[in-house]
Amino acid sequence: MQHLLEQTAEQLQAWLAERELPSYRAGQIWRWLFERRAADFEAMTDLPKALRTSLAADFQFWTTTIAAHQQAGDGTEKLLLELADGQQIECVLIREGDRRTICISTQVGCAMGCVFCASGLDGVVRNLTTGEIIEQMLRLARLLPAEERLSHIVVMGMGEPLANLDRLLPALETAASPAGLGISPRRITISTVGLPPALDRLANEDCHYHLAVSLHAPNDELRNRLVPVNGKIGIAPILAAADRYFEHTGRRLTFEYVLLGGLNDRPQHARELVALLRGKTALLNVIPYNPVAGLPYRTPTAAALEEFRNILTRGGINVQVRQRKGDKIDAACGQLRRSRLAIGGLAE
Repeated sequence: MQHLLEQTAEQLQAWLAERELPSYRAGQIWRWLFERRAADFEAMTDLPKALRTSLAADFQFWTTTIAAHQQAGDGTEKLLLELADGQQIECVLIREGDRRTICISTQVGCAMGCVFCASGLDGVVRNLTTGEIIEQMLRLARLLPAEERLSHIVVMGMGEPLANLDRLLPALETAASPAGLGISPRRITISTVGLPPALDRLANEDCHYHLAVSLHAPNDELRNRLVPVNGKIGIAPILAAADRYFEHTGRRLTFEYVLLGGLNDRPQHARELVALLRGKTALLNVIPYNPVAGLPYRTPTAAALEEFRNILTRGGINVQVRQRKGDKIDAACGQLRRSRLAIGGLAE
């Protein structure tokens, strides 16, 4: 069966035309999917019964099942989704004031090898399809009451988004479309360790999404240890590509920096960051590490975090410290999946 969420508007209209049905039915179907959050085709009650039967015969729009659903006291909810092939991915709903932000995955696992991240401990299995990416959005939207809507998307879950652009970009186009979720590109952020050719592709395709580059270190020697793929790239080419994206789009850059206690949180690291980022129209997002069972890395002390931030601020860097959300529900990327694999005897 075809995945309904893989269909373009033109493809769906062509399918309707083959059955001598009016093209406006496509708009009704999309509204049921993205606005009314239909659970199945039978819920699409303003469609003729025969059309609903034909849709169910030719298409599916749920290829995932919810393997686990966790909720934290701060309103964060995490879903572990099982895909049709038995693989599992994670996605998260974060509530902050009026914002309803979702964090979605683009791959099963990750090939970037960040040593502190649960997502990549077992490597990458495969890319997600466009439909599987959109399904995460719809699954999370269904956690909200009818009067609430998703407001922001962060592509910061499992996987390296820029390694799966062919499938991610159509999904984000659907998310941004008025016929889809209607989320402004200004409220969509793509997080990446930095792959210069893909960054240039984003700029050349005139994408206007926010870009968040995960640095995690102020120099190549340390970053090679923390983000092994950096050994093939280097910080300088990544920053140059990020600058080109800013020049083309005018979208302020964000640099992510996971602060690891005793490893990359020292005063000299902060001073190197000041030298690296001074003068850029950018935000430095400092993220205290969320511990992962079985890994030796730890959260920085409050004193180290405060000194790190003060050095950056005095150096003229626009910095914010991200509040940890959902740490009681394995909210860091890959933690829930890995814990379930361990329970099943599939992980070390």
